[in-house]
Amino acid sequence: MNKSTSRSVPSSIDDTLKLLTAGQYVGDRSLATVLFLALKMGRPLFLEGEAGVGKTEIAKVLAETLGRRLIRLQCYEGLDVSAAVYEWNYAAQMIAIRLGEAEGNTDRERLEHDVFSDRFLIKRPLLQALEPDTAGAPVLLIDELDRTDEAFEAFLLEVLADYQVTIPEMGTVKAQHPPIVIITSNRTREIHDALKRRCLYHWVGYPDAERELSIVRTKVPGIAQALSAEIVHFVQRLRKQELFKAPGVAETLDWATALSELDVVALDPVTVSDTLGVLLKYQDDIARLDGTKVKEILDDVRSQLRAAE
Repeated sequence: MNKSTSRSVPSSIDDTLKLLTAGQYVGDRSLATVLFLALKMGRPLFLEGEAGVGKTEIAKVLAETLGRRLIRLQCYEGLDVSAAVYEWNYAAQMIAIRLGEAEGNTDRERLEHDVFSDRFLIKRPLLQALEPDTAGAPVLLIDELDRTDEAFEAFLLEVLADYQVTIPEMGTVKAQHPPIVIITSNRTREIHDALKRRCLYHWVGYPDAERELSIVRTKVPGIAQALSAEIVHFVQRLRKQELFKAPGVAETLDWATALSELDVVALDPVTVSDTLGVLLKYQDDIARLDGTKVKEILDDVRSQLRAAE
C-alpha cells in the first residue's frame, strides 16, 4: 500500500460498519462497536470463536480498507522469539568476519559493531510491526494464539504492554505509532487472563441465516438466489447435527462456489452427498449423513423456505 491509499481510522461506529461493508465483510453492529473502540482506544482486539467464522478476515479487511500494511504472525506450537521477533543472519555475519580478516581488519570492536547492525538483522513480524510505516501504523494479525505455549504468550504480554522489544546487541526498538493489533483464537485452550486484560474482547459466532445469506451473495456474486438460500439453510441445519466439526462460514462459501462451478441450480440428495467433502472435513461426520439423512434435511429446508415465502 502506498501513502495515497491510506485512510484515517473511522470516527464512529456507523463509519466502522461502513468500513467493514466496503471490504465486503458482512458484520453486525456489536462487532463494529468493539472494533471502533479498539481503534479509538489504541487497544488490541482479541477475537475468539470457532475456526472458519471470519476472525482472520476482519484483520485483512481492516488493512485493506484503511490502506495499511498487514503483518501476520501465524502462531504454532514451539513458536519462539527468533521466528516471531528477529534473528541474526549468522551465515552472512561469518562471511563478513572472514572478509574483514582477509582484508587485514583487526579492529574487533569495529567488526563486532558492523556484524550486529541492521544489515544482518532478519526482522520477523513483531519487529516489523514496530517500525515506522509511511502508510500509517500497520495492522498486526496474531493468528491462532491458542496454538502457542504459555511461555510465548507471556513474552507477547510484554510486547503489547509497551510496544517495544529489546535486542541486546542493538538496544530497544519502540514503536512511534503502535500497530493496530488483532489477535485470534479458536479456543483450543484458554488464553491467560493477563493477556485478555490488555485487549478488548469479542466472540465471533456463527452468523444467523439472514447474515450468512448476505455473506454468500456478497462473496459469491452471480449465484442463483434460490440456490444460495438452500445452501445457507442446509448449512444452518447441519450445525444443529451432532458433528465433530460443524462447517464454518468459510466452508459455506467454498460449497457455494463449488456448486456454482458445477452449474447446480438447486440442491438434490445426490449432489449434496457427492459434495459433502467441501463442507465436512471428517469422515465420521460425512458417514453420519447418509442419503436418507440428507434427504430429510433437504425436505425440511424446502418446507422452511416455502413457509417463508
